[in-house]
Amino acid sequence: MAQTKMRLRKGDTVVILSGKDRDRRGKILRVLPKDGKVVVEGLNLAKKHSRPTKTSPQGGVIDIPMPLSASKVMLICPGCSKPTRISRDTTGNEPVRACKHCGRTID
Repeated sequence: MAQTKMRLRKGDTVVILSGKDRDRRGKILRVLPKDGKVVVEGLNLAKKHSRPTKTSPQGGVIDIPMPLSASKVMLICPGCSKPTRISRDTTGNEPVRACKHCGRTID
């Protein structure tokens, strides 16, 4: 996949647009711009079987969040609490992210 500019950042609150976790909200844990994917806390979980080791003597089945496509998530604006697209405004020297609904800067 071609690398594109990611408008999502670690710590953003997003909503899932499609799939088994549709309409659920979560916080971004990790952004993978090379793959065009994001990892969202508590969503798109996969079961991983781990053996008992010295560090974790219990072992068992662990739920871990897996990456999902960045096109399947939409940012939640902290101002209006709605799913929104992101516009890039240049105020001063640096570009900032802004909400398309209310116009509030997100950064």
